[in-house]
Amino acid sequence: MANTKINAALLSKMFIAGAKKLEVSKEWINELNVFPVPDGDTGTNMTLTIMSAAGEVTALANADMKSVCKAISSGSLRGARGNSGVILSQLLRGFTNVIRDYEEVTIPILADAMEKAVETAYKAVMKPKEGTILTVARGGAEKGRALVNEGVSDMAYFIGEVIKHSDEVLLKTPDLLPVLKQAGVVDSGGQGLMEILKGAYDIFLGKELDLTISAKPSGLKPKLDVKADMEIEFGYCTELIIMLTKNFNIKHELDLKAFLESIGDSIVVVADGDLVKVHVHTNDPGLAIQRALKYGALSDIKIDNLRLEHQETLFKEAKKAEQPRKDVGFIAVSAGAGINEIFKSLGVDYLIEGGQTMNPSTEDMLNAINEVNADNIYIFPNNKNIILAANQAATLAKDKKVIVLPTTTVPQGITAIINFVPDLDIEENTANMSEELASVKTGQVTYAVRDTMIDDIAIKQGDFMGINDDGISSVGTDVKEVAYQMVASMANADNELISIYYGEDIKEEEAKALKESIQKEFAQHDIELQYGGQPIYYYIISVE
Repeated sequence: MANTKINAALLSKMFIAGAKKLEVSKEWINELNVFPVPDGDTGTNMTLTIMSAAGEVTALANADMKSVCKAISSGSLRGARGNSGVILSQLLRGFTNVIRDYEEVTIPILADAMEKAVETAYKAVMKPKEGTILTVARGGAEKGRALVNEGVSDMAYFIGEVIKHSDEVLLKTPDLLPVLKQAGVVDSGGQGLMEILKGAYDIFLGKELDLTISAKPSGLKPKLDVKADMEIEFGYCTELIIMLTKNFNIKHELDLKAFLESIGDSIVVVADGDLVKVHVHTNDPGLAIQRALKYGALSDIKIDNLRLEHQETLFKEAKKAEQPRKDVGFIAVSAGAGINEIFKSLGVDYLIEGGQTMNPSTEDMLNAINEVNADNIYIFPNNKNIILAANQAATLAKDKKVIVLPTTTVPQGITAIINFVPDLDIEENTANMSEELASVKTGQVTYAVRDTMIDDIAIKQGDFMGINDDGISSVGTDVKEVAYQMVASMANADNELISIYYGEDIKEEEAKALKESIQKEFAQHDIELQYGGQPIYYYIISVE
């Protein structure tokens, strides 16, 4: 008999199936990105976002609708990475805010939830752009409302028609964004959303799919409570992976769990194909290892002393308590040893590793905010794809005022903190720093990961690309020449300073040669050369 409603158990399965289908498709979705740069792309960001929530849903047992919705919303909000991930988390937040109050979801409720999802996501974006995931989501919601108005009562037909129409909207995204049409691709975020919907629909139709997801990411380790040592009953956090050489069925899994429960707690046993992930807190890690050896060879064995870590936590908390709370603190997203040192020297309290190659999550931001002992905290995202996650963290933070200065590049972040004046109040400093950002032009040199066409420029895989604030400025096979042409596209007589930060793959003598060639052409400018150490991007160059 076909399902006419969706209860909590079915919703959980549909959500996990959608997450897994997205995960399988993430590299293909990454390839749909217009700019062929080796960044943490849309597919990766959306997958990390939804898998954060899928892990929480998997950890639930016999949950009701409210609990499932809370896991989806909270998990995706905190795990959100990149603009696409944040938008996805907001779609899920709006959707679950409607259905959480019902034990079963009917077609009218589903249509209401889809509309609320779109409304919430649009509100989260300062300048919504059509031809993106937002357009695809809105098209699906509009089709859902039309079907309700037509009196459709078959849930399978309803969902199928919504997906069919959303696919049609996705195919039209190149007509709304010329850059998509020239690159010959549809919007990557919209495609990611369609993968999620189709995976969920497969489960609704009764297809048998593998819904196994680790309840927590690899490296699972619960945060220690600040309690007395004697309250830590089991002292060693033990993790390992079994590479199966023998049969491992559900009976073996239950037997292994029962044994681990007899020697400890915090048990996680997750079978995934030929591998079994094991986690246990115990006073005798050797017993866990010996039992695991019954089923196969072991790898990734990791044993942590929880009591020692607890002492370190207490020490850090004590040191933190000794330090007086500051008025203003600073957090910056940064990548590269040299750039990290620059930010530290300028007074940044906490560096979040990430940026172009891996967008930090909302939870990464929240953890940083928690670590900075200040009443007012500035966050410098230093990447346009991180600003939404930072804003989301700011709304979730408690007991501190968090100001996200929308820096889109590392040089903008450096300029912002240089222009902070301790004697001014927060409002004046925020206004002054924001104003200074407009004076910073930034260009970055990287390489192309695939052939494409952008702004009538033919780009071949492996070419070096100079990308400034306006887009692709130079392409070629000589990294020095590409960097020089990029600077030439940015600098003029009104500028005074050119700052060059060379990456980990550039030798100092190469960077000095570039500086000399730029100095010859722009003799009236001050040229600064500094080691950035950033990955992927050979040069980051600013003009002010």
